Amino acid sequence: MDELEPKDTQTPSFRERMLRALEEGKLSPADEEVYEKASEKNEVKHIEAKSKLEWTMPTIGSIQELGDTLVTPAVDKLKKSLEQEDPDVRKRRNRHRIKQETAAKRIATVVVVIALLALAITGYTGYSYVKSSLDPINPSAKEIVQVEIPQGSTTKEIGNILVENKLIKNASIFNYYSKLKSYNNFQSGFYNLNQSMSVDDLAKALQESGTPAPVEPIAGKVLIIEGYTVDQIAKAVTDNVNTKDKDDQTGFSSDEFLAVLKNPDFINKMKGKYPNLLASLPAADSGVKYQLEGYLFPATYDYSKGTSMEELVEKMLAATDANLQPYYGVLATKGLNVNQLLTIASLVEKEGSTDVDRRNISSVFYNRLAIDMPLQSNIAILYAMGKLGEKTTLAEDAGIDTNINSPYNIYVHPGLMPGPVASPSLSAIDATVNPSKTEYYYFVADVTTGTVYYSANIEEHNKNVEEHVNSKLR
Repeated sequence: MDELEPKDTQTPSFRERMLRALEEGKLSPADEEVYEKASEKNEVKHIEAKSKLEWTMPTIGSIQELGDTLVTPAVDKLKKSLEQEDPDVRKRRNRHRIKQETAAKRIATVVVVIALLALAITGYTGYSYVKSSLDPINPSAKEIVQVEIPQGSTTKEIGNILVENKLIKNASIFNYYSKLKSYNNFQSGFYNLNQSMSVDDLAKALQESGTPAPVEPIAGKVLIIEGYTVDQIAKAVTDNVNTKDKDDQTGFSSDEFLAVLKNPDFINKMKGKYPNLLASLPAADSGVKYQLEGYLFPATYDYSKGTSMEELVEKMLAATDANLQPYYGVLATKGLNVNQLLTIASLVEKEGSTDVDRRNISSVFYNRLAIDMPLQSNIAILYAMGKLGEKTTLAEDAGIDTNINSPYNIYVHPGLMPGPVASPSLSAIDATVNPSKTEYYYFVADVTTGTVYYSANIEEHNKNVEEHVNSKLR
């Protein structure tokens, strides 16, 4: 192998000559032609870049020089190709990129919407379940379900008992609801419940004292309104007010009820059981229409499937006896017996609508009785006519026949009627026992407003009648 010539004696290569010429700023005509051709082939930039690189970094090795010679033109060519890329191609690439970004956004939106919908559906489903669990199992249910709550039962245990008896859907919801509402006074014992009761209804019912032993379930309720006559009560006992169905009947009949009230054996039995109440009961031949008129206390009465009509009537008598207990001891000091008390109270009930008016009207009756003056109440006349409790016109009330032949005509007969005309409320009874102290002997109610006007003499009373009654009937 020939020995290598020293570097400074070697013939310069084309590349070296070009670089040196570039450094000195001189190119021969032949080199310029080659350089121009290299420029056409996109190699000038490479030569210039390489010249500057070798000028500033003369120590770079031959291996690196070779790499630069091979790689740099390729990179520059790629950049050049990108710069010279067809605008249509660039647009298509941009459109493709935009489509991809749009599709990605749509997918993300759909995912978010689906997640929100799933959350909403889950929340609504949970809310619906809780709400349905608080509502009655069967709003139209009538069958009674008897349950026993053992002593010391926890709220959760009570909930389980209600679930077992198909009264609620979820014991845990009952437990949480009771805590939320602070229902923590549940009582032990037996209870008659039904599926038409909501969780709140059940929770409230179970805070009342249960019975120590099972009792017959309530089949319905009878409502006796204050001021009702026996004839009105006879109709009321046929109507079960325990449901919203106005056509729901009790199973009792009006004829059966009236037959009991006229039964002397039943009345005598009740006299023995309630002597304080019935000691002054009017006799059957005293002129009364019904001996027990006014003695049946206005209230709501439960009945079961096995309740007889006599038992129902006795409940009404027992209620009156219980409500009169505070008054039995003071009646003698006032010169009254029970029949007189209930007779006056029945008039007070129908004539006055407020406690104040009832006490004032009661005083008018006592003032008249004290001077043997007829009570002159239209209420008694309407009862004698069989119209008390019926709707009458103002003209009919004003044109009432005060000459009717009846022991209830207290326009003609001084003193009291033989017995009450209706069942008075406790308010009317109290107003009769504790009347106002007045000097009134007359009263009249305005036929349009109901306001009661009182007077101590007939002249003032006649003016009130003309102003508040007659003038409004013309």
